Amino acid sequence: MKNKLVQISLLVILCSLGLSNLSYGQDAQISGGVDVDGTWYLGEGLKGGNYFEYSLCEINLNDCSPIKLKMWINGEIQNISETLWDAKIVIIDGNKVIKGSWGLGKTTPEPILFDEDLFDYAIAIKSSLNWLSAFATANEDDRIHGPQEFRSGKWGNIGPIGGGSDAPLIPNRIETIDSPVGTVDAIVVGWYSGSDNEMWIVDDFPFPVKALTYAKTTSDNAPIMYQFTLLKYEENMVNDPFKDVEETIQKEELLGCPTEFYDYVSERAATDTHSMMIQYNYSPEIPIEGCNIDWKINFISKYNDIEILDQIHYDIWVVDEQGNKLRSYAQDIGQNNLFNEFGQVHHLLPIEEKAGLVRYSIFVHGTGPEQEKPDASMSGFAIVEIEIDENPLLEKLNDGFISASKIPTWVKNNAGWWADGQIDDEAFIQGIQFLIKEKILQIPPTSQVSISENDVIPTWVKNNAGWWTQGLISDDDFLKGITFLVENGIIAV
Repeated sequence: MKNKLVQISLLVILCSLGLSNLSYGQDAQISGGVDVDGTWYLGEGLKGGNYFEYSLCEINLNDCSPIKLKMWINGEIQNISETLWDAKIVIIDGNKVIKGSWGLGKTTPEPILFDEDLFDYAIAIKSSLNWLSAFATANEDDRIHGPQEFRSGKWGNIGPIGGGSDAPLIPNRIETIDSPVGTVDAIVVGWYSGSDNEMWIVDDFPFPVKALTYAKTTSDNAPIMYQFTLLKYEENMVNDPFKDVEETIQKEELLGCPTEFYDYVSERAATDTHSMMIQYNYSPEIPIEGCNIDWKINFISKYNDIEILDQIHYDIWVVDEQGNKLRSYAQDIGQNNLFNEFGQVHHLLPIEEKAGLVRYSIFVHGTGPEQEKPDASMSGFAIVEIEIDENPLLEKLNDGFISASKIPTWVKNNAGWWADGQIDDEAFIQGIQFLIKEKILQIPPTSQVSISENDVIPTWVKNNAGWWTQGLISDDDFLKGITFLVENGIIAV
């Protein structure tokens, strides 16, 4: 009995000091640490020429509808005094293709600079693929958040960053998996509070190769917080894999589409089977051909008009006059149907139909846990008829009479800093070299761009750069100023 009391007392002391991996109750923790030498941090082994493709979903991005991320590390770029990885990005989000650039940090390869069109995706990446940066970075001087040992019992507690509890993040086990990296022994790192939340990492590989985690909720069926899988990986890729990729996101600007939504049409309708009420809100009031409709939909109990139902299996269709399905939003983004844990959904749907009356069907397959067959007694649909306005710019775009500027945001940032005197001429020239390399600014193919110490860039060109970053002059006007520098030998080519 005395020995047992000593053991219990020792356990109490260890727990009070935060030194024990043991706990009792429903969410008992697994002891951490695996029998592998070495350490890992986010970005380990990252270098120029790396190419990655991931399938990824994140709870705050389209209700975890999956996107495809393609990323190529082109080399390095300078951000004032900081050197960043120059990452070329393509996002495939349903029928949208967004192309741009990110500047990734060296200590932690998170997006620090990013094109405006990629903002939402950069935030989603930080919350999913880069989630482990909260625990493991390249900073060897940081004893808490530096490289983490595989043998360590705990990498930290997940409570402060969205786990919803004080469960420890631990290296749990070694698992042999097949991936684009090869057949490898992956270390599974996770936390186990209510659900198994896990990421698979490979020593000397920059990012986790896959992950599946769940949001903390009182529901018996927690929604996925984020999930991703590495689809493709290559090393030493020299040529730009995205040079022939045509992006679609810029059509919004070219077609005069609204990108911010304020005044919503709000209505409520019962499903055809009277299984529930559907509160739908859409904006703008008169959507424009070729643009987007912003949808906010609540699924409400027919017995209580303030009770929002949960675990909804649904879709949004376009139907003909007889109700026959012409198009499915779920199928557009590669799914059989959509699922929402909380009964409140938000989607930005592209309008692919011609101007005129378009019939949308908010179709409910049923209710129930995500991985189970839905309860068909709760199925039904509500038809929403919306008049789509004609867009005369759509025909011009299709005929090639208007085109999109492809100047990335970081070049515009450089121009603004240069105009304000925060960076020197040489740093500004890096942006010009990029424009020439991407054929946005045309010069003879054998030319190089440089500037000598004796060359003086006219003040009006700096003024142009400042006005351009403030939106006071167009991209074309800015490029004309740069062309002047080239043609007059101020920038040597």
